[in-house]
Amino acid sequence: MLRFVVIRLAQLLPTLFGLSILLFAWVRALPGDPAQALLGDRATPEAIDRINETYGFNEPLLTQYGMYLAALFRGDFGESIRMHEPVLSAFFDKLPATIELSVVALAFAVVVGVPLGYIAGRRAGTNVDGGIVVLSLIGSVVPVFFLALLLKYVFAIELEIFDSVGRQNARLDATHTTGFYILDGIINVQFAAAWDAFKHLILPGLALGTIPLAVIVRQTRGAVSEVIHEDYIRTARAKGLRSITITVRHVMRNALLPVVTTLGLQLGLLFSGAVLTETVFALDGVGQYLYQAIQDRDYPVLQGFILLIALLYALITLLVDLSYGFIDPRVRES
Repeated sequence: MLRFVVIRLAQLLPTLFGLSILLFAWVRALPGDPAQALLGDRATPEAIDRINETYGFNEPLLTQYGMYLAALFRGDFGESIRMHEPVLSAFFDKLPATIELSVVALAFAVVVGVPLGYIAGRRAGTNVDGGIVVLSLIGSVVPVFFLALLLKYVFAIELEIFDSVGRQNARLDATHTTGFYILDGIINVQFAAAWDAFKHLILPGLALGTIPLAVIVRQTRGAVSEVIHEDYIRTARAKGLRSITITVRHVMRNALLPVVTTLGLQLGLLFSGAVLTETVFALDGVGQYLYQAIQDRDYPVLQGFILLIALLYALITLLVDLSYGFIDPRVRES
């Protein structure tokens, strides 16, 4: 197992190196000038030259990339042009909000998607199966930003059931220790603050969770419909085992492996959807900060944030691979 982890971590290095090249080329291909975007109406040739000299934008591209790569090896992801703060500290400052949103979205997708996929798999070919599949297809094609705006208009503006802006009510006297507002409310025994933070995540979580929900439904359906026809399931029924025992210990446990793969991939992909969702609901997370960096042509933030997100995605994939051994003993033995 240790050898497997070391090999996978070693494989990250060429992947991140290649990604750094693509990112460097992409951000410099964006239309507009970072100095012009930063200075706005105050932009003068002298001020633009000063900004370009400060951040090295007037150097040849190969020199700029060499400077960027050398800084990465030192663990320096640069400094935001707009906010004048280290990119790495800004990322970890915004990360808790995005993690909270992603966890809520994925929890919604799992809690709803796995049972629906199981029902569809057990009743494959029936009207129930067809209806669930159609709903999952609709959920996968509706754009995240459109659904976010729709939920915000209906449930926050018209019905006024949920909050639609920010992570928490600013009038609450809440203590923020870890940056995870729900967890902070629990550990500081401020349950009203924790509940308020959770309510702020319901609508964005629903919007962000629809696509992984649709994927999980289809994946679970396919896995269950395949497993229930295996010989060991028929043997379990012939032995007189209870239906709940067959479902939990045999059907779901063996159907869970491809579903876990889907969960890991979807958790990584949630970061891309968080850019639009956080912007619509004004959540102060990685996605909103990244969106603002795109608007401002903030090269260090764009390069650093995307590279760090890719690293997180790779680590999540590694954890998913390691989880196989705990779910399926056959994988652990191999």
